[in-house]
Amino acid sequence: MHPTLRLYEDVLADDAETFWPALPRMIFVVHGAVTISDRTLRDEETFSGESAVALKAESGGATLWRWEVVRDAATGDGNAGHGVLSREKLAARLETAPKGALLLRGDSVAFPPGGCAYLHRHQGPGIRCLIEGGIRIDTHGRSTSYGPGGAWYETGPDGVFAQAADRPTRFIRVMILPRAYLGKSSIEYLNEADKTKPKSQTYRIYVDMPLTMEAAR
Repeated sequence: MHPTLRLYEDVLADDAETFWPALPRMIFVVHGAVTISDRTLRDEETFSGESAVALKAESGGATLWRWEVVRDAATGDGNAGHGVLSREKLAARLETAPKGALLLRGDSVAFPPGGCAYLHRHQGPGIRCLIEGGIRIDTHGRSTSYGPGGAWYETGPDGVFAQAADRPTRFIRVMILPRAYLGKSSIEYLNEADKTKPKSQTYRIYVDMPLTMEAAR
């Protein structure tokens, strides 16, 4: 059975506490501050791991984006706790996950106004969520536009063209890649002419975490 990648938005009131069971995950702080294992995370900082997580918001509360990989889609969401509102933004079965040893990569992709990512594919599937600007995603013969907070899934092997809006644009993503891509780019341009063109997008890797799980064969 293929695992599932889920993206949640968690809104924590002042000093709220929550607990999530052991799963491969990345937590991204959209705004606010939280404490995990005596470490305080603030705006745009991340936490990753496969162990259970106990988390407490600071006095100003926090909003988080939380990606998790689950074997059983019915797996629960832990103990939400008082003052915690969790909403699933998107979930996708990882039917195109590569075989063998895997890597969870969490990063951000930023575009200048009007920038684009030429027709390309990646070495594994993932869920993206726009944090600023606007973007149009062309794939499977369809175009879909997203604003801040919008989330979408890309299979990896299917070609995608991305067109940013006329303002700075950035999204956060988590992909499941072959472990051989640790520290390496996963993008592959599909048109020969695009391979040598200047690229407008820039990247910041937050997490490159080898997973103990393997994809279903």
